[in-house]
Amino acid sequence: MYSQIVSGSLYGLASEQVIVETDLSPGLPAFNVVGLPDTTVKESKERIRAAIVNSGYKFPAKRIIINLSPAGTKKEGTHFDLPIALGVMTSAGYIEKEKINDFAFLGELSLDGRVNRINGALPLVIGLRNQGIEKIILPMDNAEEASAIVDVKLYPVDHLNEITAFFENRIKILPFKKNNFDPVKKNQERLDFSDVAGQENIKRALQISAAASHNVLLIGPPGSGKTMMAKRMPGILPDLTYEEKLEVTKIYSIAGELSADCPIIAERPFRSPHHTISGAALVGGGSSPKPGEVSLAHFGVLFLDELPEFNRNILQMLRQPMEDERVVISRMKGTVSYPSKFMLLASMNPCPCGYYGDPTHECTCSLIQIRHYLSKISGPLMDSSGRVII
Repeated sequence: MYSQIVSGSLYGLASEQVIVETDLSPGLPAFNVVGLPDTTVKESKERIRAAIVNSGYKFPAKRIIINLSPAGTKKEGTHFDLPIALGVMTSAGYIEKEKINDFAFLGELSLDGRVNRINGALPLVIGLRNQGIEKIILPMDNAEEASAIVDVKLYPVDHLNEITAFFENRIKILPFKKNNFDPVKKNQERLDFSDVAGQENIKRALQISAAASHNVLLIGPPGSGKTMMAKRMPGILPDLTYEEKLEVTKIYSIAGELSADCPIIAERPFRSPHHTISGAALVGGGSSPKPGEVSLAHFGVLFLDELPEFNRNILQMLRQPMEDERVVISRMKGTVSYPSKFMLLASMNPCPCGYYGDPTHECTCSLIQIRHYLSKISGPLMDSSGRVII
C-alpha cells in the first residue's frame, strides 16, 4: 500500500513543501527512512512505533519505506513525526487516503501518542501557505503562534487519536481563529526613562540615536548609569509593525525561543549577551545553522556591556552583519541567511580601573594600560558607533 502526506522543511527562514511517501510491502519487518533525513528524523522511527501502538492501533509487521521528497535536500526537525506516523497509518488502512489530500501535517509525537510543540511552526506555515496549502494540522501549543497567518485554516490537535477520529467523522475540530497581534501581549516588562534622575544630555543623545537608529557607545565610570539607561532604550523606540512582528517571530520560532506564554514577539527585542559568548552564538552558526544574538536582536537593540571584555575577534564578526543587515552562514549542507538589522548599544569604562578623567576619583592606571585597554576595540567598530561620554 502506498500513500502521500504533505509536510514542510526549513532552510533558514525559508521553507519548502515536502511529500512524505510511504510504502508498505510484504517481507521481513523493517522501517527505513530515506531522502537525506538527519539524526532527529531517523530517531523518529522509535517514537512513531510507540505512539501508534499506545494510541490503540497495531503497528504493521511489514517492510516499511518512508521517502522524504525531494530526496536531494537535507531534512531535519521533529515536526516530521506526525506526517510519517500518519503515512504509516494511511498505508495500513486506518485512514482513508482521500480524506488527507487537502491537509498538511506538522508535529512531534510522544511515546503515548501526544502531539508536542515544534520549533519553526510559523515559517513552516508561511511556506506551506505559499505552496497553495490551505488546511494545516499542527500541535495545539503552536496554534497561537501560527495564527498570525490569517489566510490559512489551522486545525490544532493534542493527540494522534484526535486526528484519526476527525477523519472518521467521530469528532469535529474547528479551525483556530485567534490572532495574537491584536490585542498585543507584553513579552517583558518595559522599563522607562522616567526612572533615570538627571543625565539629561545623555537622554537627549539616546533619543536622537533612537530616532535615526544610530549605534551608540556609552563611556563612563562605574555607577554612572550606563547599563540602566541602555536597558530603557527599547521603551523609546517605535512599536513594531505587523510585518516586523512577523519577521522577528519567525526568527524566535526557529531558535526555539517562543513559549505558550509568549507565542508572538510583539515588542522590540533587547538582547544582552555575556562577554564570554562564542562567535557562533553571537552571529549564528553550528552544524545545523541557527540564528545568533545579532538575528535575535533584529529590529531591536543588541547591548554589549563592558565592551572591551569581549574577545576582539568576536567583535570583528559584528562588522559584516552591521553593514549588510544580514548574516550569511555557509556549510556543506548549503547556505542560509538570517536578517540582522539591529541597533548596537555598547558600554565601557574609560580605563581598566574605570576612573580615568573622573574628578571625584583618582585613576590608578598607567598610560600604557589605558592604551592597551582601548586597543581591544578596533577603529572601524569604534567609528561605527557614536560615542557618548558620561
